[in-house]
Amino acid sequence: MESIVALLVSGILEAMQPTNFIMIVLGCTIGLLVGAMPGLGSVNGVAILLPITFLVPPTAAIIFLAAIYYGAMYGGAISSITLGIPGASTAVATVFDGRPLAQSGKADRALIAAAIASFIGGTISVILFTLFAPPLAAFALKFGPPEEFALMVLAFATFIGLGGDDIPKTIFSILIGLVLAAIGLDIISGQPRLIFGDISGFLHGINFLVLAIGIYGIGEMLWTLETTKGDVTVHKVRMSARSLMNNLRDIRQYIGTTTLGSVIGYFVGTLPAAGATPASLMAYGLAKTFSRDPDSFGKGNVSGVAAPEAGNNAASTGSMLPMITLGIPGSPTTAILLGGMIIWGLRPGPLLFSEHPDFVWGLIGSLYIANLVTVLINLAFIPVFVKVLTLPFTILAPTIYILCVVGGYAPTQTMHDVWLMFLFGIVGYLLRKLNYPVAPAVLAIVLGPLAERSLRQSLLASQGEMSIFVERPISAVCMFLALALVSYPVIRKFLNKRRSNGG
Repeated sequence: MESIVALLVSGILEAMQPTNFIMIVLGCTIGLLVGAMPGLGSVNGVAILLPITFLVPPTAAIIFLAAIYYGAMYGGAISSITLGIPGASTAVATVFDGRPLAQSGKADRALIAAAIASFIGGTISVILFTLFAPPLAAFALKFGPPEEFALMVLAFATFIGLGGDDIPKTIFSILIGLVLAAIGLDIISGQPRLIFGDISGFLHGINFLVLAIGIYGIGEMLWTLETTKGDVTVHKVRMSARSLMNNLRDIRQYIGTTTLGSVIGYFVGTLPAAGATPASLMAYGLAKTFSRDPDSFGKGNVSGVAAPEAGNNAASTGSMLPMITLGIPGSPTTAILLGGMIIWGLRPGPLLFSEHPDFVWGLIGSLYIANLVTVLINLAFIPVFVKVLTLPFTILAPTIYILCVVGGYAPTQTMHDVWLMFLFGIVGYLLRKLNYPVAPAVLAIVLGPLAERSLRQSLLASQGEMSIFVERPISAVCMFLALALVSYPVIRKFLNKRRSNGG
């Protein structure tokens, strides 16, 4: 325990270095704006701004992106409460009671409750992160290629079993991602594969940055332009020191459910397919279940704002745990963070703690600082963020497109990647329109090369025997869990059908 405290203190000092601290403040501010704007959200914000991070060292870059992720979790509540439109799916549950509070002239109460609950959720989750990360990383050191491949299979199975989407569509999305991940040069023979008629641009494979910006930048903007119709009313928010102090007294009303939602949100966030959206909905459901007045939920209960905000903030930190310790992203946003780390030559996993301790503990330390910085910026600048929301989308959309084009061109400086980015944008838009989940494809293109390498190393070691994945205890357990997760929806559907026939 003493060593963890010492490492944490060194990490906080690392995060307080001038460059890193500026990145935290800048990232939290941008994250709040990104989270507040309908159609953006943490995934899109991190994907669009990823190229900017090449201007700073890797540690400052990841701290900046993590701060955007953190700030976006806070920011989603702003548009949910003032517009009735969630900035991202993670803030959907906040609309249920946040919007009625705003309509009744209590927008300041809802926004302050969201900020304070986010701070509580963030604080609890970073403490849990600090406690769980080192032992999980130490356990993961026992992983060889068979265990790594089995873990990758488990990550894909989690999306299929717990993702909540149409199973055939989820599998299709994963397979598309794996095909895209295979483009380029064979990792053993060096032979080109899937380069579509000797197109030289494909020899270096699909640049993850191009895919991320295309799907989450261009694709999401096309979707938002189609689905955003008519004018939206922004409710005025008046903030003063007196209203702040009066609303802080409300904390005792929701501290219990907020704490419970934070713990639940953290552990839900660690699941590779869950993320912040189900965590916030579960936290809302728990708050309603344990409330003395459940009928008031949906009509303007402040606990209905606090609980989901605590849940989604806790889940965002929880999703970083498997990414840092195992190299398995816990959410679409952490999948982009994982891709960025690989671009910078940092391979997430257990060895990261021993090979790059300054980076790991600097990142963990930055979460503590980002949590405090974000709540202060949020409370101080809520009126400013609300004014930004009144900008016409006709101004915001072109700005985002320009950032996307620059971001797609910057890494390789070839027009091939720019055209590819637009193609992925159209594909991402069509996937959304046809209700195909995009996150599994993004996960697959990140994990695909890692899974292929582990699979081929394992088969070379066993001389082609597939039994190597069930002979070793850890890989056998992972494979069994993966099989159970894939079977779970089928069994559940069969039992429901049998029950309905019996009834």
